[in-house]
Amino acid sequence: MNKTLSKQPVFRFAPSPNGQLHLGHALSAVLNHDMAKTEGGRFLLRIEDIDIARCTPEFEAGIVKDLEWLGLDWEKPARRQSEHLDLYRQALGTLIDRDLVYPAFLTRGAIKTAVAEFEAKGKTWPRDPDGAPLYPGEERKLSAAARQRMLAGGKPHAWRLDMVRALAELKEPLTWQETGAGPDGETGVITADPAAWGDVVLSRSDAPSSYHLAVTVDDALQEVTHVVRGRDLFHATSVHRLLQSLLNLPQPAYHHHRLIVGPDGRKLSKSNRDTGIAAFREAGKTPDDVRAMVL
Repeated sequence: MNKTLSKQPVFRFAPSPNGQLHLGHALSAVLNHDMAKTEGGRFLLRIEDIDIARCTPEFEAGIVKDLEWLGLDWEKPARRQSEHLDLYRQALGTLIDRDLVYPAFLTRGAIKTAVAEFEAKGKTWPRDPDGAPLYPGEERKLSAAARQRMLAGGKPHAWRLDMVRALAELKEPLTWQETGAGPDGETGVITADPAAWGDVVLSRSDAPSSYHLAVTVDDALQEVTHVVRGRDLFHATSVHRLLQSLLNLPQPAYHHHRLIVGPDGRKLSKSNRDTGIAAFREAGKTPDDVRAMVL
């Protein structure tokens, strides 16, 4: 894919229809919408519905209702990831052909057990920026024939990025332009650190793509020039920059905004209906009231 981005600014809001939108989503949606308007750009809505077990048409309808109530307008139709699964498979296939990913067979339970046994000896297992333990990666040592036998046997697996091999492909350090700020105030030109994530999942037996792979492919195909999203995804940008480099995709500018937290100091959750946009609407609040709350 050509690495040249569209000259017209393109912003997107990309929720998953697995729950109701809350005030944190409202902040992100309004920022993207308003920044696109200020820059004379385009505003897109993308429905990230790969998780078919949790995403529902009812939640998607709720998202549309909430955004329309807030007075936001976007280009129609909205893009649904579930309608473009072949594109993610193609991207994964490219990485498989280049031997940059491998099938990983350990279950979550097996990983948890391995970590517990390791740390019971007084050692510390390395963890990613979100606090999850890095994958052991024993399958990297398997021969191609051994991997093929296990795959042919139908054993459930995930395709994981071989981080060591992937980093060896880079010709220069990865960076991105940050116009917002990270958790520790990071801004300006940021040096990416994908190695901190270890061998990230790109696809599972029950899902054709991970968030990392799908969002990277979609942003490129939709010619997104500005990714505006919550600060909790700041460190994930390192993985996205690596995938952009490996797949020869353009890189947008990034703007990570503050998170809206609840009374307990934690970021809002879709499971907390009290902070849902719909709840404020039903309580008689106006769109201007919600804008004032988040901005």
